[in-house]
Amino acid sequence: MSRRVDHTNAFESYGKSLSGVPLQWIPSRAKCELLIVAGIHGEEPETTVSLSRAYRSIPSDMVDGKIASVLCANPDGVHMGTRGNSNGVDLNRNFPTVNWQAEPTRCRWHADEEEELPILTGSHPGSEPETKALVQLIGAIAPSMILSLHGPLACVDDPLTTSLGKWIAKRTGLPLVPDVGYPTPGSMGTWAAECSIPIVTWEFPPEGIEILSRSQVPTLIDILKGNSPL
Repeated sequence: MSRRVDHTNAFESYGKSLSGVPLQWIPSRAKCELLIVAGIHGEEPETTVSLSRAYRSIPSDMVDGKIASVLCANPDGVHMGTRGNSNGVDLNRNFPTVNWQAEPTRCRWHADEEEELPILTGSHPGSEPETKALVQLIGAIAPSMILSLHGPLACVDDPLTTSLGKWIAKRTGLPLVPDVGYPTPGSMGTWAAECSIPIVTWEFPPEGIEILSRSQVPTLIDILKGNSPL
């Protein structure tokens, strides 16, 4: 991982955030078999940095042509250090799902604490521009699978027990689980399941970015290189 590569010229826009920040993605060169999504929660910037480091560790021609990525699905939230976007909406509770709810849902700041804080879900399903743009992007490229990066629950959430999920769990030593243990109405995982798109949610452990660069990023690099099962 000593090599540093600039992939900025690979970015393309797929929309704008509520505050007008471009939403960018790195397209696949062929039919997309795997879409990696990071930074959907603004208070989880380690997912964006880790995916960026994985990309910058290998030349662009070594990236599997069937993989596409969204490095930061919620740039406003990352800028503000908040879970939600500029409206205070949790984008991962704003997807147009059967179980979307208008009432605020609850989230934990720390995985090992019982305190739960309320957070908005939007005025209606898919109300936020970041959610709309991501739904449209996924609809346009029709990925065979989605890998969503989160933290800090330290697990691999894979309801379908896919080959990719099992491989990530084995490589990282994280437990493979069928769910995160609490309701997630309006989540991207629920929406993807309703759209018949297999999705694996990789929850990073509660580690600093420098530690994650050694504990999780090598596995991300192998995924980008096409060395993982799909």
